[in-house]
Order: sequence, then C-alpha cells, then structure tokens
Amino acid sequence: MEDHLQISPAGAKVIPGKEQQAAGYGILLQIMMLVLSFVIGHVLRRRHFYYIPEASASLLIGLIVGGLANVSNTETSIRAWFNFHEEFFFLFLLPPIIFQSGFSLSPKPFFSNFGAIITFAIVGTFIASFVTGILVYLGGVTYLMYRLPFVECLMFGALISATDPVTVLSIFQELGTDVNLYALVFGESVLNDAMAISLYRTMSLVRSHMSTDQNYFMITIRFVETFMGSLSAGVGVGFVSALLFKYAGLDIDNLQNLESCLFVLFPYFSYMLAEGLGLSGIVSILFTGVVMKRYTYPNLSESSQRFVSAFFHLISSLAETFVFIYMGFDIAMEKHSWSHVGFIFFSILFIVIARAANVFGCAYLVNLVRPPHQQIPAKHQKALWYSGLRGAMAFALALQSVHDLPEGHGQTIFTATTAIVVLTVLIIGGSTGTMLEALEVVGDGQSGSMDETFEGNNGYIAPSYSDESYDGEPSSGNRFRMKLKEFHKSTTSFSALDKNYLTPFFTTQGGDEDEDEPIMHSSRRAGYDGH
Repeated sequence: MEDHLQISPAGAKVIPGKEQQAAGYGILLQIMMLVLSFVIGHVLRRRHFYYIPEASASLLIGLIVGGLANVSNTETSIRAWFNFHEEFFFLFLLPPIIFQSGFSLSPKPFFSNFGAIITFAIVGTFIASFVTGILVYLGGVTYLMYRLPFVECLMFGALISATDPVTVLSIFQELGTDVNLYALVFGESVLNDAMAISLYRTMSLVRSHMSTDQNYFMITIRFVETFMGSLSAGVGVGFVSALLFKYAGLDIDNLQNLESCLFVLFPYFSYMLAEGLGLSGIVSILFTGVVMKRYTYPNLSESSQRFVSAFFHLISSLAETFVFIYMGFDIAMEKHSWSHVGFIFFSILFIVIARAANVFGCAYLVNLVRPPHQQIPAKHQKALWYSGLRGAMAFALALQSVHDLPEGHGQTIFTATTAIVVLTVLIIGGSTGTMLEALEVVGDGQSGSMDETFEGNNGYIAPSYSDESYDGEPSSGNRFRMKLKEFHKSTTSFSALDKNYLTPFFTTQGGDEDEDEPIMHSSRRAGYDGH
C-alpha cells in the first residue's frame, strides 16, 4: 500500500487519481463482501442449515470474488488493495479475536476442566507439532513427498497444529452439546493458538540464529522463556488494570467514557508491550483477556460493562469474518506451487495422525487421574479430534513462512496449508452437525446458558481426587497416576486461592458475590463470540 503513496516535500500525501479510484473500489468491495457474509450467515443460521456455516460462507465468498478478479482485467489494481499481509493480520485483525477469546471464557467450566485443557493445549500441541514434523521429514527422506530440512519440517508442524474450530463451536452452541465438551474444545483452541505461534517463532529463531549442534535443549529454554514471559506480561497488565479501575474511582457518571476508553486500550498495551520485548503478543493479550474479565470487569460501572462487552464482541466478529473473506480472496489470487501434490496429500494424512495422537494420548493421561464416572468419554474424544480444523492462524503463519524460508520451501508449505485450510473449513465445518448426531452428543447440554447447565453435574465435571482407587502399595503405574493427580489438584487449589485472596484483593466485590456475575453476563452474550 505504501508503494502507491507519494509524499510531497511539504509532507502531504498525494494519491494519483487512478490509484485512488482503485482504492475506493477495493474498499467498497470489502464492505460489500462483509455485508453479504453477515446476511448469508444470518439466513443460514435462521434456517438451521449447518452444511455451510458462516465461516465457510465467508471463505467461499472470498474465493468466488477473488476468482472473478483473477480472470478479469481488474486483478492488478484490486490486488494492490486486497492482499493478505501477515503484518496487518497480526497487528490489527488477530488481537481483538484473541482478546475476545480470553475475555469470553466462562470461568467455571474452564477452570474446572483446567487440567485437561492445559494438557490438550500444551502437551497436545507439542505432540501434534513434533509428530507432524517428524512424519513430514521421514516422508521426505523416503521420497514419498517433497523433502524439507528437519527444522523447517518442525516449523510446518508448529504452524499446521494451530486449530481454529470457530465453525465447530458455533454449531456446538446451536445444537446444544455437553458443556464440558464445549469447554474442552474452546479452551484448547484458545491456548493452542498461543502455543502454536510460540513454537513457530521459536523454531524460526533456531533456524536463523543457531546451528543444529546446539539444538533441542536451547529450543526448549527459548520456548519456555518466550511463553512464560508473555504469560507474565499479559497477567501483569491485567492485574495492573484491575487495581487501576478499583482505586481510580472512574465509575461515576461523568467519567464513564474515560473508563471505557482506558479499558479498551489495555489489551493493545499488553500486546504491544510483549511484541516490543521480543515476546509473543498473542499469548500476552490472551491472558490479559482472561485476567481482565475475571478481575477488571467487575470494577466497571454497569453501563461500561455493557459497552465493553458489546464493543469487543463487535470488533472480534468483524475481524473474524473479514479474515475468512480475506483468506478466500487471497487464496484465489495468490500464486501457488501445485507441483508437489504428494506433499499436500501426505501432509493431510500426517496431521490426521498427529491430531489423533494429540487427542487420544492426552485424554488417556487425563483419564488416568479421574474416577470412572468423571472420565472423558470416547465419543467426546472423537468429537474433539474431529474439531481440529485449521484456519486463519495456520494460513497467516504459512504466509509468513514464504518470507522466512528459502524460495520453493516456503511456497510449498504455503500451498499445502492453503489446501488444508480450505478442505477442513469446508468439509469438516460442513459435516459437523452430522458428526455430532452420529456420535450422539447432540442435546447433551442446553445451548442457552452453558454455565447454568454446568451446575447440573452432568458429564465429567470437576474431578474429585480420593485415594480409594489406589489400594495397597502403589505400583509404578499408580505412582505415575498419583503424580498426574497432584498436577490436577493444583487447579482446585487455584480456585480456592482465587476465591479467598485474588478476587477480594483485585475487585470491589467479595468472592461469593463475584463468583457468578461475570459468568452470567458472559452467558447472556450471543453464544460463541470469538475464536
């Protein structure tokens, strides 16, 4: 875009007439596609037509318009104003989506399944990334597919492990599924994005600045530094905002505009702070969203609470719809390397295997420490495996890999990722309703208020930990279970810490009063808002 702007000596921007006209056409086209996408999504939702969800419809609109622009003589002028720039995505589109994901988390289902969610999102993403990377490397070594260096295979494994189940979750909400299944899929997808981008950037850094002789210990140290530093920055900004709104006295009538403005600025402050420190802004803004919803939000006046909830819902919905349109348009207009079809085919096969290793392996670990009546059932594991479609994060990281990797390597990864995103969004997204019915998980919960159904103790809620199942001297298997049990016990102790100390210290309300208020407010918002 900067190439089309000429700066006069006085500093005024001069845009030539034809380019200004092209810019106007491009912006008008974007607005028309957004309007069309929202209208079509509304019609499909009202008619309960789940074979083309909203995300799929937005992607198809972008594909069709991009294809038409590709065969017309307007391609060059429109392309200049409608390219998918990863900088634009990471700086302007992704932050509100990720913040809303953290901000809209329902605390009770999320924290009661926190151990399972952390296991799927952190351990599972590691498993999926490395299994995919190793299989892709072995496929190249055995000449099944295009061969890439090992670190580049791990970069591909990291970026393609970023799941984006917005389509699946919206249908979960419409049809009504068990709240624990919803919490697992939602919580895993939110933290999974942060893990995937941290892994990708760590691998990219290793490739650029390290020799392979120094390899995996330094990779692990760098990843832990990045992830924990970003988490600390996000949580710290969230706590600072909570104390500011608690003691600044901004909740009086004539200061509510200031109150809302400050609240809206804190997420971007968190994101830019982490990026400026060389950390991950995605991880930081995610945890800022979680902390601000839990501790800052109750300190706002009622009118400011209504405003910020509506504002972030609006911004994230616009950004998410625009991302899918943007993706479809750029997929149709971008040059792709279709010469390595084998790489695409085997990549799809390998990510299916890696997703299975992720979900079923982590579910086994979680079930080791849960009583039989509270274990994750097989049908929920299958639904979790099926919901791992890829979306905007994988696409943006793949587009970045075109610049990060040598010519040919990045293009091959980008083409494979493009094919995977389109196939998973259209095929998996369109068949989710059928999948839910086949697995008999439709109607396990009510779609209206997920936090209220959570109280009904249906499913595998809030695992208790007693030693009754471990009689006699513990075997090596039981010792392993007991170590896992200690990890999961920490989630219940965190709930006590939150109720007895954190909530009274950071909010103006007591722990018992505040326990349900944000949850109920969240459940009144329109179903699945964000990610």
